[in-house]
Amino acid sequence: MARKTTRRRFLHSVGLAGAALSVAKTRSLAGMLEQGKPPILSTAATEKPALLGGKPVCTGSWPGWPRAGKSDEEAILEVLRAARWYRSRSVQEFEEKYAALNQAKYCIATSSGTTALYTSLGALGVGPGDEVIVPPYTFMATVTVVLLHYALPVFVDSDRETFLMDPAKLEAAITEKTKAIIPVHIGGNVADLDRILAVAEKHKIPVVGDACQAHLAQWRGRSAGSWGTTGCYSFQLSKNLCSGEGGAILTNDEAVADACFAFHNCCRNRPNGRGAANYRFGRNGNFRMTEFQGALLLSQMQGLEERAQLRSENAAHLTKLLREIPGIHPAKEYEGCTRNAYHLYMFRYDPTQFAGLSREKFLRALRAEGVPVSAGYTPLNKERFLLDALRSEPYVRVYGKKTLDQWPERNQCPENDKLCEEGCWMLHTVLLTTKEQMEQIAAAVAKIHKHAAELAKA
Repeated sequence: MARKTTRRRFLHSVGLAGAALSVAKTRSLAGMLEQGKPPILSTAATEKPALLGGKPVCTGSWPGWPRAGKSDEEAILEVLRAARWYRSRSVQEFEEKYAALNQAKYCIATSSGTTALYTSLGALGVGPGDEVIVPPYTFMATVTVVLLHYALPVFVDSDRETFLMDPAKLEAAITEKTKAIIPVHIGGNVADLDRILAVAEKHKIPVVGDACQAHLAQWRGRSAGSWGTTGCYSFQLSKNLCSGEGGAILTNDEAVADACFAFHNCCRNRPNGRGAANYRFGRNGNFRMTEFQGALLLSQMQGLEERAQLRSENAAHLTKLLREIPGIHPAKEYEGCTRNAYHLYMFRYDPTQFAGLSREKFLRALRAEGVPVSAGYTPLNKERFLLDALRSEPYVRVYGKKTLDQWPERNQCPENDKLCEEGCWMLHTVLLTTKEQMEQIAAAVAKIHKHAAELAKA
């Protein structure tokens, strides 16, 4: 039976180049270091950091994105040659297949993930004077769509360990003006839908799930986007399933599907739906997906499951390794998350465990070792675009100066402020590689930990 690997033993073994201790064979970084193999793991920590002139741990390349193949070319050319350039057969086929893939009854394809969210709120009648609850750790579009409806965003602080909306703080943010809740499955990690939906049901508030980064993510064995009133996806260039731009709305409510279709398509009837007459709010626009995007997505769906499985396996391996290093905290998942999509591999960095080495310099050192990593989001509730919008004449006219002056204090998110100082990311393409490359990443982090004091002084 393998001896339990402690953090202290792990760090000791990192510092012993080629040390071969008596342990059972294991694929974990700590175990491989204790056995003294492979050489890159057993020697990396004793070598000089690349930022100080040493040799990088990762010398190979990382996968590019997106990936285009012959079937993608054929799909685009078929639409081009048939002069079927409008929302037609390919989009409808994609909607059917994407709904089935996500265990949802209906899918409405849109021009982007942003317009999927915007359409969902529009179909629910969100407008001036309403409040919409959002998390502060997300891409700006989650809040932009609220502003476009002249509603007031209300922030619920983050759970730092998961990077997600803290469900324990949700109910306190609800008022009689709350019109919708937007939980975000950031990076592909799934928000606590059990608790969020329970609060929403208690107060009879619709839930618009932002699953733009969560393709194939699951909550209790079911697609994350199939829970709640709607679930919204993005097919922007960086996403795990992409067509350059594009989006989709999932719902199990036929009336909501009809309303979303009418809002996004000039108040027209959804094919086989009950008609736009059931959409009672009137506002609408053109947020349609093009036929080219639909055809490309049908082609790109090939291999989607296999890529998702590879990400999951590599992420699990990397998490096991990184948890052995003091000061590195991979994002945790809620108990109901049965599949993380890993659009991002997220972890928190504690400089106190790295001899005071700042996060900025830690990231520079890790990039110098050949690992593509970044710092992630800044506090969305403090972004200038948002504060400027709330000071604008239309907002003052709708909400009054007193309400808007009090808004910053009402929307303090201290846990998220800390998260934004600790957060680190790697894109999903890093996980489309091998376990050996995951070990290289961990070895690079261990190397920086070993030499943190030197790096901090440099």
